[in-house]
Amino acid sequence: MHEIIKNLESAKHKINEKIKLSEKNIKQPTIIAISKTFSLDQINPLIEAGHTHFGENKVQEAENKWDKTLMNKHSLKLHMVGGLQSNKAKKAVQIFDYIHSLDNLRLAKKLHLAEEELNKHLKYFVQVNLGNEAQKSGVPENDLEKFIQTLRRDFKLNVIGLMCLPPQNEKSEIYFKKLREFAIKHNLNDLSMGMSHDYLVALDFGSSFLRLGTCIFGERKP
Repeated sequence: MHEIIKNLESAKHKINEKIKLSEKNIKQPTIIAISKTFSLDQINPLIEAGHTHFGENKVQEAENKWDKTLMNKHSLKLHMVGGLQSNKAKKAVQIFDYIHSLDNLRLAKKLHLAEEELNKHLKYFVQVNLGNEAQKSGVPENDLEKFIQTLRRDFKLNVIGLMCLPPQNEKSEIYFKKLREFAIKHNLNDLSMGMSHDYLVALDFGSSFLRLGTCIFGERKP
Protein backbone atom coordinates (compact mmCIF):
# COMPACT_ATOMS: atom_id res chain seq x y z
CA MET A 1 0.00 0.00 0.00
CA HIS A 2 1.29 3.44 -0.93
CA GLU A 3 2.49 5.57 2.00
CA ILE A 4 -0.01 8.35 1.28
CA ILE A 5 -2.91 5.88 1.31
CA LYS A 6 -1.64 4.46 4.61
CA ASN A 7 -1.61 7.98 6.04
CA LEU A 8 -5.18 8.62 4.92
CA GLU A 9 -6.35 5.29 6.33
CA SER A 10 -4.61 6.10 9.61
CA ALA A 11 -6.49 9.40 9.84
CA LYS A 12 -9.78 7.66 9.04
CA HIS A 13 -9.09 5.05 11.73
CA LYS A 14 -8.43 7.76 14.34
CA ILE A 15 -11.62 9.56 13.33
CA ASN A 16 -13.71 6.38 13.52
CA GLU A 17 -12.26 5.51 16.92
CA LYS A 18 -13.04 9.01 18.14
CA ILE A 19 -16.63 8.71 16.91
CA LYS A 20 -17.05 5.26 18.44
CA LEU A 21 -15.66 6.17 21.86
CA SER A 22 -17.14 9.64 22.17
CA GLU A 23 -20.21 10.26 24.28
CA LYS A 24 -21.13 13.05 21.88
CA ASN A 25 -23.12 12.47 18.72
CA ILE A 26 -20.26 13.10 16.27
CA LYS A 27 -21.14 12.99 12.60
CA GLN A 28 -18.85 11.40 10.03
CA PRO A 29 -16.79 14.21 8.47
CA THR A 30 -15.63 14.69 4.90
CA ILE A 31 -11.84 14.59 4.62
CA ILE A 32 -10.38 17.14 2.21
CA ALA A 33 -6.88 16.08 1.21
CA ILE A 34 -5.05 19.40 0.95
CA SER A 35 -2.94 18.75 -2.11
CA LYS A 36 -1.51 22.24 -2.65
CA THR A 37 2.15 22.23 -3.81
CA PHE A 38 2.02 18.49 -4.54
CA SER A 39 2.10 17.23 -8.12
CA LEU A 40 -0.64 15.13 -9.68
CA ASP A 41 1.78 12.19 -9.74
CA GLN A 42 1.98 12.42 -5.95
CA ILE A 43 -1.79 12.76 -5.61
CA ASN A 44 -2.79 10.00 -8.05
CA PRO A 45 -2.53 7.12 -5.55
CA LEU A 46 -5.34 8.72 -3.55
CA ILE A 47 -7.47 9.26 -6.66
CA GLU A 48 -6.93 5.65 -7.72
CA ALA A 49 -7.87 4.50 -4.21
CA GLY A 50 -11.20 6.30 -4.59
CA HIS A 51 -10.67 9.46 -2.56
CA THR A 52 -12.70 12.29 -4.08
CA HIS A 53 -12.25 15.53 -2.08
CA PHE A 54 -9.11 17.60 -2.63
CA GLY A 55 -8.12 21.12 -1.61
CA GLU A 56 -6.00 23.77 -3.31
CA ASN A 57 -5.17 27.33 -2.28
CA LYS A 58 -4.24 28.93 -5.61
CA VAL A 59 -6.46 29.16 -8.67
CA GLN A 60 -3.62 29.01 -11.19
CA GLU A 61 -2.02 25.96 -9.60
CA ALA A 62 -5.37 24.20 -9.44
CA GLU A 63 -6.10 24.93 -13.09
CA ASN A 64 -2.71 23.69 -14.27
CA LYS A 65 -2.87 20.58 -12.10
CA TRP A 66 -6.48 19.44 -12.29
CA ASP A 67 -7.96 20.64 -15.60
CA LYS A 68 -7.69 17.39 -17.59
CA THR A 69 -8.22 15.15 -14.58
CA LEU A 70 -11.51 16.85 -13.71
CA MET A 71 -12.78 16.36 -17.25
CA ASN A 72 -12.17 12.62 -16.98
CA LYS A 73 -13.14 12.07 -13.33
CA HIS A 74 -16.50 13.67 -12.65
CA SER A 75 -16.69 12.24 -9.14
CA LEU A 76 -13.83 14.46 -7.94
CA LYS A 77 -14.71 17.48 -5.82
CA LEU A 78 -12.25 20.37 -5.64
CA HIS A 79 -12.17 22.80 -2.70
CA MET A 80 -10.67 26.28 -2.75
CA VAL A 81 -9.22 26.68 0.73
CA GLY A 82 -6.92 29.67 0.26
CA GLY A 83 -7.66 33.37 -0.14
CA LEU A 84 -9.46 34.18 -3.38
CA GLN A 85 -9.00 37.44 -5.29
CA SER A 86 -12.10 38.80 -7.00
CA ASN A 87 -10.33 38.90 -10.39
CA LYS A 88 -9.98 35.10 -10.18
CA ALA A 89 -13.65 34.51 -9.33
CA LYS A 90 -14.78 33.32 -12.77
CA LYS A 91 -11.92 30.86 -13.11
CA ALA A 92 -12.58 29.63 -9.57
CA VAL A 93 -16.23 28.94 -10.41
CA GLN A 94 -15.11 26.99 -13.47
CA ILE A 95 -12.69 24.78 -11.52
CA PHE A 96 -13.97 24.39 -7.97
CA ASP A 97 -17.03 22.86 -6.33
CA TYR A 98 -16.55 24.46 -2.91
CA ILE A 99 -15.10 27.80 -1.79
CA HIS A 100 -14.00 27.91 1.86
CA SER A 101 -12.72 31.48 1.95
CA LEU A 102 -15.59 33.79 1.03
CA ASP A 103 -14.95 36.92 3.08
CA ASN A 104 -15.98 40.10 1.23
CA LEU A 105 -18.87 41.46 -0.82
CA ARG A 106 -16.82 42.43 -3.86
CA LEU A 107 -15.77 38.80 -4.22
CA ALA A 108 -19.34 37.64 -3.58
CA LYS A 109 -20.67 39.80 -6.41
CA LYS A 110 -18.05 38.48 -8.85
CA LEU A 111 -18.84 34.88 -7.86
CA HIS A 112 -22.56 35.52 -8.34
CA LEU A 113 -21.98 36.95 -11.83
CA ALA A 114 -19.71 34.05 -12.75
CA GLU A 115 -22.28 31.52 -11.54
CA GLU A 116 -24.95 33.20 -13.67
CA GLU A 117 -22.72 33.27 -16.74
CA LEU A 118 -21.47 29.69 -16.39
CA ASN A 119 -24.74 28.26 -15.08
CA LYS A 120 -22.87 26.53 -12.28
CA HIS A 121 -23.56 26.80 -8.57
CA LEU A 122 -20.94 26.18 -5.92
CA LYS A 123 -21.15 25.57 -2.18
CA TYR A 124 -19.67 28.29 0.03
CA PHE A 125 -18.18 28.65 3.47
CA VAL A 126 -17.86 32.11 4.96
CA GLN A 127 -14.42 32.58 6.49
CA VAL A 128 -14.71 34.16 9.92
CA ASN A 129 -11.85 36.03 11.57
CA LEU A 130 -12.54 34.83 15.11
CA GLY A 131 -9.22 35.97 16.51
CA ASN A 132 -9.62 39.47 15.01
CA GLU A 133 -6.10 39.07 13.63
CA ALA A 134 -5.05 41.95 11.41
CA GLN A 135 -2.92 39.70 9.20
CA LYS A 136 -5.72 37.21 8.54
CA SER A 137 -8.64 37.33 6.14
CA GLY A 138 -12.16 36.70 7.28
CA VAL A 139 -15.36 38.47 8.19
CA PRO A 140 -15.27 40.09 11.65
CA GLU A 141 -17.67 38.52 14.14
CA ASN A 142 -19.78 41.66 14.45
CA ASP A 143 -20.35 41.85 10.69
CA LEU A 144 -21.23 38.19 10.17
CA GLU A 145 -25.02 38.34 10.38
CA LYS A 146 -25.38 41.18 7.88
CA PHE A 147 -22.77 39.58 5.57
CA ILE A 148 -24.59 36.23 5.41
CA GLN A 149 -27.93 37.94 4.84
CA THR A 150 -26.47 39.87 1.90
CA LEU A 151 -24.94 36.74 0.34
CA ARG A 152 -28.27 34.97 0.46
CA ARG A 153 -30.57 37.87 -0.47
CA ASP A 154 -28.57 39.85 -3.02
CA PHE A 155 -26.25 37.28 -4.55
CA LYS A 156 -28.22 34.03 -4.14
CA LEU A 157 -25.06 32.15 -3.12
CA ASN A 158 -25.44 28.71 -1.55
CA VAL A 159 -23.79 29.35 1.83
CA ILE A 160 -23.60 25.98 3.58
CA GLY A 161 -21.31 26.79 6.50
CA LEU A 162 -18.50 28.67 8.20
CA MET A 163 -14.71 28.28 8.15
CA CYS A 164 -12.02 29.47 10.54
CA LEU A 165 -8.25 29.39 11.00
CA PRO A 166 -7.58 29.57 14.75
CA PRO A 167 -4.59 31.70 15.76
CA GLN A 168 -1.37 29.72 16.09
CA ASN A 169 -0.18 28.91 19.59
CA GLU A 170 -3.67 29.23 21.03
CA LYS A 171 -6.11 26.49 21.95
CA SER A 172 -8.23 25.62 18.93
CA GLU A 173 -11.15 24.59 21.16
CA ILE A 174 -12.02 28.20 21.99
CA TYR A 175 -12.42 29.09 18.32
CA PHE A 176 -14.13 25.85 17.27
CA LYS A 177 -16.74 26.33 19.99
CA LYS A 178 -17.37 29.90 18.92
CA LEU A 179 -17.68 28.97 15.23
CA ARG A 180 -20.19 26.23 16.07
CA GLU A 181 -22.27 28.75 18.03
CA PHE A 182 -22.31 31.13 15.06
CA ALA A 183 -23.30 28.29 12.71
CA ILE A 184 -26.24 27.34 14.93
CA LYS A 185 -27.31 30.98 15.20
CA HIS A 186 -27.34 31.38 11.41
CA ASN A 187 -28.90 27.99 10.68
CA LEU A 188 -25.84 26.62 8.89
CA ASN A 189 -25.21 22.88 8.88
CA ASP A 190 -21.54 22.66 7.95
CA LEU A 191 -18.27 23.67 9.55
CA SER A 192 -14.88 23.68 7.84
CA MET A 193 -12.42 23.46 10.70
CA GLY A 194 -9.67 21.16 11.84
CA MET A 195 -6.29 20.60 10.22
CA SER A 196 -3.58 17.98 10.66
CA HIS A 197 -2.69 19.12 14.19
CA ASP A 198 -6.18 19.56 15.62
CA TYR A 199 -8.70 17.65 13.50
CA LEU A 200 -9.72 15.26 16.29
CA VAL A 201 -10.45 18.25 18.52
CA ALA A 202 -12.55 19.79 15.74
CA LEU A 203 -14.81 16.72 15.70
CA ASP A 204 -15.92 17.48 19.25
CA PHE A 205 -17.35 20.76 17.99
CA GLY A 206 -19.23 19.44 14.98
CA SER A 207 -16.74 19.89 12.14
CA SER A 208 -18.08 18.32 8.96
CA PHE A 209 -15.13 19.13 6.68
CA LEU A 210 -11.55 18.45 7.84
CA ARG A 211 -8.69 20.05 5.88
CA LEU A 212 -5.85 17.53 6.14
CA GLY A 213 -2.56 18.11 4.37
CA THR A 214 0.60 17.28 6.33
CA CYS A 215 -0.74 14.17 8.02
CA ILE A 216 -1.58 12.71 4.59
CA PHE A 217 1.11 14.03 2.24
CA GLY A 218 3.91 14.77 4.71
CA GLU A 219 5.76 18.02 5.18
CA ARG A 220 5.76 20.45 2.29
CA LYS A 221 9.02 21.68 0.85
CA PRO A 222 9.65 25.34 1.77
